[in-house]
Amino acid sequence: MATKKKVVNENEDEVDVQEKEPKSKKDLSVSYNKFKTYHGKQYTGMQIGRSHHWYYDQGDWKETKITPDLWEVSYAVTKRRAGRAPENSGVPVGTGYQWYIIAHQKVTKLTANDYSTDLTGLKFKLAHKRADKNKWSAKAPTQRKHLIEFLKGIIEQLEKEPIPLEFEYKGATYKGEAIPIAETCAEDVCYEADVTLNDENLGIIRCTKSGWKLDRSDQELTEKIGNEIFLYFE
Repeated sequence: MATKKKVVNENEDEVDVQEKEPKSKKDLSVSYNKFKTYHGKQYTGMQIGRSHHWYYDQGDWKETKITPDLWEVSYAVTKRRAGRAPENSGVPVGTGYQWYIIAHQKVTKLTANDYSTDLTGLKFKLAHKRADKNKWSAKAPTQRKHLIEFLKGIIEQLEKEPIPLEFEYKGATYKGEAIPIAETCAEDVCYEADVTLNDENLGIIRCTKSGWKLDRSDQELTEKIGNEIFLYFE
């Protein structure tokens, strides 16, 4: 019979978790709340490597030009899960988060009033607020310190030599680079990288148990890119 023990989850809540897996593999809430480790750090919640899929309502995006190349932006919208959360999983209603997003936005003008937009990048948690508390897990100076450390890491990985990419695909020549995401690297192998081909950013490619994945990209092209990265680390 499975026993329980107290652990602190990613939001610093003390929760009961099962030390042994239950017989039923369909109870995803147990997997969500199970005690896990990542690079020596303890956590519960979604397992590293898994994904959320959301649909966004019609949002309100505002932008103001500050310099020839710099814009201020603000965006507000409700996002809705594409599927359904496992019963009894996730944080309580009212939990809050503060994230810092660093990303590529690709925009193409379609008509006089319409543009397509595609955003790929990273988001980094600065702080969270428990549903039953009225304060954030980190004060503003600590949030700023964590953000500085995060941005320094981004700069450091940008300054390193990228992985060169060059191959033929469907009669076309592709040339570019892949910048490894430092926090996914282990033992001289990196499992995610930011890819640019022919001077256009394609997003972040990731190596999974089922192969290489690159959102909104042709799978054959994704595998070509992944093979180039694999050969680089051989």
